Amino acid sequence: MLKIALAGLLGAVLVFAAITFVALESSDVAIVETLRADNSTRATHVWFVEEDGVLWLEAGTPENGWYVDVLREPRLGFRSEERGGDFVAHPLPDDRARHARLREQLHAKYGWRDAWVSVYVDQSRSLAVRLEPLDGSGS
Repeated sequence: MLKIALAGLLGAVLVFAAITFVALESSDVAIVETLRADNSTRATHVWFVEEDGVLWLEAGTPENGWYVDVLREPRLGFRSEERGGDFVAHPLPDDRARHARLREQLHAKYGWRDAWVSVYVDQSRSLAVRLEPLDGSGS
Protein backbone atom coordinates (compact mmCIF):
# COMPACT_ATOMS: atom_id res chain seq x y z
CA MET A 1 0.00 0.00 0.00
CA LEU A 2 2.84 2.39 0.87
CA LYS A 3 4.54 1.67 -2.48
CA ILE A 4 1.32 2.54 -4.34
CA ALA A 5 0.94 5.78 -2.37
CA LEU A 6 4.58 6.74 -3.01
CA ALA A 7 4.26 5.89 -6.71
CA GLY A 8 1.12 8.01 -6.93
CA LEU A 9 2.83 10.90 -5.17
CA LEU A 10 5.86 10.64 -7.44
CA GLY A 11 3.59 10.54 -10.48
CA ALA A 12 1.73 13.66 -9.30
CA VAL A 13 5.02 15.49 -8.72
CA LEU A 14 6.26 14.55 -12.19
CA VAL A 15 3.01 15.68 -13.84
CA PHE A 16 3.13 18.98 -11.93
CA ALA A 17 6.76 19.51 -12.98
CA ALA A 18 6.01 18.68 -16.62
CA ILE A 19 3.04 21.05 -16.80
CA THR A 20 5.08 23.78 -15.12
CA PHE A 21 7.94 23.32 -17.58
CA VAL A 22 5.56 23.53 -20.55
CA ALA A 23 3.86 26.58 -19.03
CA LEU A 24 7.11 28.43 -18.47
CA GLU A 25 9.17 27.40 -21.47
CA SER A 26 6.99 26.16 -24.34
CA SER A 27 6.93 29.26 -26.57
CA ASP A 28 7.27 33.01 -26.80
CA VAL A 29 10.00 33.14 -24.17
CA ALA A 30 12.89 35.57 -24.37
CA ILE A 31 16.36 35.42 -22.90
CA VAL A 32 17.80 38.36 -21.03
CA GLU A 33 21.50 38.50 -20.34
CA THR A 34 22.60 40.58 -17.38
CA LEU A 35 25.88 41.10 -15.56
CA ARG A 36 26.26 39.64 -12.10
CA ALA A 37 28.25 41.46 -9.42
CA ASP A 38 31.32 39.35 -10.37
CA ASN A 39 30.94 40.47 -14.04
CA SER A 40 29.87 37.02 -15.22
CA THR A 41 26.84 36.82 -17.49
CA ARG A 42 23.49 35.57 -16.24
CA ALA A 43 21.08 34.26 -18.91
CA THR A 44 17.46 34.13 -17.77
CA HIS A 45 14.33 33.00 -19.61
CA VAL A 46 11.58 35.60 -19.22
CA TRP A 47 8.09 36.34 -20.45
CA PHE A 48 7.59 39.67 -22.16
CA VAL A 49 5.04 41.84 -23.88
CA GLU A 50 5.41 44.57 -26.43
CA GLU A 51 3.17 47.64 -26.38
CA ASP A 52 3.55 50.42 -28.95
CA GLY A 53 7.04 49.18 -29.77
CA VAL A 54 8.14 49.13 -26.12
CA LEU A 55 9.23 45.88 -24.50
CA TRP A 56 8.07 45.13 -20.97
CA LEU A 57 9.35 42.42 -18.62
CA GLU A 58 8.14 41.26 -15.25
CA ALA A 59 10.43 40.42 -12.37
CA GLY A 60 8.60 37.82 -10.30
CA THR A 61 10.06 39.23 -7.08
CA PRO A 62 12.53 41.99 -6.20
CA GLU A 63 14.98 39.20 -5.31
CA ASN A 64 15.08 37.69 -8.83
CA GLY A 65 18.71 37.46 -9.86
CA TRP A 66 18.36 39.26 -13.19
CA TYR A 67 16.38 42.06 -11.50
CA VAL A 68 19.06 42.53 -8.83
CA ASP A 69 21.60 42.64 -11.65
CA VAL A 70 19.80 45.45 -13.53
CA LEU A 71 19.44 47.50 -10.36
CA ARG A 72 23.24 47.56 -10.26
CA GLU A 73 23.91 47.60 -14.05
CA PRO A 74 20.84 48.41 -16.16
CA ARG A 75 22.28 47.38 -19.52
CA LEU A 76 21.15 43.97 -20.73
CA GLY A 77 20.86 41.83 -23.82
CA PHE A 78 17.42 40.70 -24.97
CA ARG A 79 16.71 37.93 -27.48
CA SER A 80 13.39 36.59 -28.65
CA GLU A 81 12.14 35.18 -31.94
CA GLU A 82 10.93 38.64 -32.96
CA ARG A 83 13.48 41.01 -31.44
CA GLY A 84 16.96 41.22 -30.13
CA GLY A 85 19.55 43.72 -29.11
CA ASP A 86 21.02 45.67 -26.27
CA PHE A 87 18.74 47.58 -23.95
CA VAL A 88 18.67 49.66 -20.80
CA ALA A 89 16.28 48.34 -18.17
CA HIS A 90 14.06 50.80 -16.34
CA PRO A 91 12.55 49.10 -13.28
CA LEU A 92 9.30 50.68 -12.08
CA PRO A 93 8.99 49.31 -8.52
CA ASP A 94 6.48 51.93 -7.36
CA ASP A 95 4.24 52.09 -10.43
CA ARG A 96 1.39 49.77 -9.37
CA ALA A 97 -0.84 50.94 -12.25
CA ARG A 98 1.81 49.94 -14.79
CA HIS A 99 2.30 46.66 -12.93
CA ALA A 100 -1.44 45.95 -13.13
CA ARG A 101 -1.43 46.73 -16.87
CA LEU A 102 1.57 44.44 -17.40
CA ARG A 103 -0.15 41.63 -15.46
CA GLU A 104 -3.22 42.01 -17.73
CA GLN A 105 -1.04 41.92 -20.84
CA LEU A 106 0.91 38.88 -19.69
CA HIS A 107 -2.29 37.03 -18.85
CA ALA A 108 -3.76 37.90 -22.25
CA LYS A 109 -0.61 36.73 -24.04
CA TYR A 110 0.20 33.60 -22.03
CA GLY A 111 -3.34 32.56 -21.01
CA TRP A 112 -3.54 29.21 -19.23
CA ARG A 113 0.22 29.30 -18.73
CA ASP A 114 -0.02 32.49 -16.69
CA ALA A 115 -3.00 31.10 -14.78
CA TRP A 116 -1.04 27.92 -13.96
CA VAL A 117 1.98 29.82 -12.66
CA SER A 118 -0.22 32.14 -10.59
CA VAL A 119 -1.44 29.10 -8.64
CA TYR A 120 1.94 28.77 -6.93
CA VAL A 121 3.66 32.15 -7.49
CA ASP A 122 2.56 35.24 -5.57
CA GLN A 123 2.42 37.81 -8.36
CA SER A 124 1.58 40.65 -5.99
CA ARG A 125 5.32 41.23 -5.47
CA SER A 126 6.21 41.20 -9.16
CA LEU A 127 7.55 44.36 -10.77
CA ALA A 128 7.32 45.97 -14.18
CA VAL A 129 10.51 46.67 -16.12
CA ARG A 130 10.54 48.78 -19.30
CA LEU A 131 13.30 48.20 -21.85
CA GLU A 132 14.75 51.05 -23.88
CA PRO A 133 16.93 50.23 -26.90
CA LEU A 134 20.57 51.14 -26.37
CA ASP A 135 22.05 53.15 -29.24
CA GLY A 136 19.36 52.31 -31.78
CA SER A 137 19.55 48.54 -31.30
CA GLY A 138 16.57 46.44 -30.36
CA SER A 139 14.96 45.87 -33.72
